[in-house]
Amino acid sequence: MTARARQPVSNHQHTASYYAASSLPQPEYPLLKGEVLADVCVVGGGFSGLNTALELAERGLSVVLLEAHKIGWGASGRNGGQLIRGVGHGLDQFANVIGADGVRQMKLMGLEAVEIVRQRIERFQIPCDLTWGYCDLANKPRDLEGFAEDAEELRSLGYRYETRLLQPHEMHTVVGSDRYVGGLVDMGSGHLHPLNLALGEAAAALRLGVKLFEQSAVTRIDYGPEIKVHSAQGSVRARTLVLGCNAYLNELNPHLSGKVLPAGSYIIATEPLSEEQAHALLPQNMAVCDQRVALDYYRLSADRRLLFGGACHYSGRDPKDIAAYMRPKMLDVFPQLADVKIDYQWGGMIGIGANRLPQIGRLNDQPNVYYAQAYSGHGVNATHLAGKLLAEAISGQHSGGFDLFAKVPHITFPGGKHLRSPLLALGMLWHRLKEWV
Repeated sequence: MTARARQPVSNHQHTASYYAASSLPQPEYPLLKGEVLADVCVVGGGFSGLNTALELAERGLSVVLLEAHKIGWGASGRNGGQLIRGVGHGLDQFANVIGADGVRQMKLMGLEAVEIVRQRIERFQIPCDLTWGYCDLANKPRDLEGFAEDAEELRSLGYRYETRLLQPHEMHTVVGSDRYVGGLVDMGSGHLHPLNLALGEAAAALRLGVKLFEQSAVTRIDYGPEIKVHSAQGSVRARTLVLGCNAYLNELNPHLSGKVLPAGSYIIATEPLSEEQAHALLPQNMAVCDQRVALDYYRLSADRRLLFGGACHYSGRDPKDIAAYMRPKMLDVFPQLADVKIDYQWGGMIGIGANRLPQIGRLNDQPNVYYAQAYSGHGVNATHLAGKLLAEAISGQHSGGFDLFAKVPHITFPGGKHLRSPLLALGMLWHRLKEWV
């Protein structure tokens, strides 16, 4: 049943998601016209760009931010709204590059990233339905063993929030489904309305003096000691450039875009549920996520809709009907929702890197060009950390965090822009087949 499911609209508006329908007022930021001067030009109006701009403005630099569509148009305004500790996957693999202490520092930064979001929301009083409480869901007993290791590591890092392992008989205290064999509760992670967070951060940046421009796609970049960024009707001259386009960088910088695979992620939102229905699904109103390669993640909205997402697509082809594609997955988890209507369906591209570590650094041949991309599903918090690290590096206030990320090499996906998606889709199919073993 897909009644009232709304389809995406043009690039000049936000995707027709639940978030867009329930968002804060969306001001119309101007189109870039003529030539503008700034210390720093930031390209990309998502979390990466907005937070870099905010951090730079707080350090006294003049900033111009260019967004090709609307502020929060990309993954920042469409994602699952899950604010989860950590950056990257399997950070210990980088010990040979950054050392054991460097790995520990990255793990601590993964905890700090959530605190940056918390502080941003509190400082600027952004109404984005921030709710604390998250649970990793175990599909198999070996997942639960991994959770026990995760909990021990969090204790060793001095994590100050409650974590609790759940055994099979305790799972119904968190999720009204029989699919899971255990879980790890984390009260230092949670969920929020991501588009409202982005819009609130844009408003804060504007108050701090950042010049924001929408519908101002970058058409060309002239590199050199001074950067000149061109759009259809204007240009920006700046000493420093930040590229924060992630999965939507396209051919603006082929070197960087080759290191990010745009992967489709999709979400459906039900009609509002009764208090009884909502409590039966997620009794503690936590965000949750399972451990499969094609993972499920879901949570309740502030008006008691179930927001159910997942089905990461590496093929480069979106489903023709997102609701028809996602609804059976929801019913596998919650068959009791068979008669519930789907009000919204939407999707978009997230950026995946080969090693699943956010790519934060500067171009070797253009040291005044910085970038942040490839958050691989941890974007809500990792983007905020990236903004802080980029601003520290650009303003000369190195904390060491930027250098750690910049040291890690990132491979270019093979096959060029036409073959890299099919090749990775084949590789992900192999990993999914292994889950059955």
